[in-house]
Amino acid sequence: MSEVIKFKKVSDDAIIPNYAHIEDAGMDVYSNEEKLIPARSWDLVKTGISMELPSGYEAQVRSKSGLSLKSGLIVLNSPGTIDENYRGEVGVILMNVSNQDYKVEKHQKVAQMVINKVEHFKVIEVEEISNSSRGDGAFGSTGLKDNNKK
Repeated sequence: MSEVIKFKKVSDDAIIPNYAHIEDAGMDVYSNEEKLIPARSWDLVKTGISMELPSGYEAQVRSKSGLSLKSGLIVLNSPGTIDENYRGEVGVILMNVSNQDYKVEKHQKVAQMVINKVEHFKVIEVEEISNSSRGDGAFGSTGLKDNNKK
């Protein structure tokens, strides 16, 4: 049996997140306000909902691919994490990476929300950590080419 997520409208006309298709990983999240997001800027868009996640779960707020492709709007801190003990209004930090202002309409799909199980670990401090085949190789160390290098 599936876990239950409780949503509460903090605004009477808010839209509760929902799955567009039964197979979707993410629920659509809707704005509950009209807001202009200037080019190359960001702002918090309110959803008009709060939520109660089951114990041991988090919600991740992510960009909607179609909105990003067509309009240049992305979730700035993607994925944004909503912890199980947060009970305030859900907000989405949208950034307009395009060169044109974008008007978010009320009740527009602005993000998607994916629910994930969270594992907690015992955290310890040590003097040494083991070696690995990668070692301390970082960004691009696994063979990524920089096509912009001349």
